[in-house]
Amino acid sequence: MIERSDIRDRIVRAMLPLAAEQGWTWAALRAGARAAGEDPALAESHFPTGPVGAIEAWFDLLNREMEQAAAAEGLAGLRIPARIRRVVELRLRALAPHKRALRRAMAILALPWNTGAALRAAARAADSMWHAAGDTSADFSWYTRRATLAGIYAATLAYWMRDDDPDIAGAMAFLDRRLADLGRLNRRRGRAAA
Repeated sequence: MIERSDIRDRIVRAMLPLAAEQGWTWAALRAGARAAGEDPALAESHFPTGPVGAIEAWFDLLNREMEQAAAAEGLAGLRIPARIRRVVELRLRALAPHKRALRRAMAILALPWNTGAALRAAARAADSMWHAAGDTSADFSWYTRRATLAGIYAATLAYWMRDDDPDIAGAMAFLDRRLADLGRLNRRRGRAAA
C-alpha cells in the first residue's frame, strides 16, 4: 500500500508545474515542498524513494480523485463499457493540464530499474478504474478484467502522448475503437463456447 498524507498530496500538486519544466528530480521535489509551504529539507522524509515515489504518489492521487469523480456522477446506470469509457475519460481529463509532467514521469518509469514502480502504478490504475466502474467480481475475471484494461489504457495513453496537444478527443476515439474491438472479441468467444 502506498503511503498517503495531506502533506504528500500538497507537495505533489505543487510539484507538477515544476516537473513539467525540470523533470521529476530531487530539486523539483524540494521546490514543490517549498511551494506547498513545507520545509524543503523534509522532502526526503516525505518521499523516501525520491522522485519515483513522488510519481507513484501522484498516480495514487489521480486514482483517488478519479474514483471520487466517478462516484459523484453515479455511473451505475451505464453499461460496463460506458462506465469504463467514462472513468478513462475522467482520468485523461485530470491528466490533460499536466501532460508534460506525465511524459517526464513515464520516461522515468520506463527505466529498467523502475520496472517495479511502473508495474505497480499500472496495476493500481487498472484496479482503481474497475473499482470506480463498480466492479465487484471476486473470481478469475477480477484478474483478466484488470489485465485487459491495463493494456487498453496503456495503448490509449501512448496514443494520447504522441503529441503535446492536451485535447483528449483523439484519445477517446482511439479508446472507443479498442473497446469495440474487445466487445467483438468477447462476442466471438461467447459464440465459440456455445
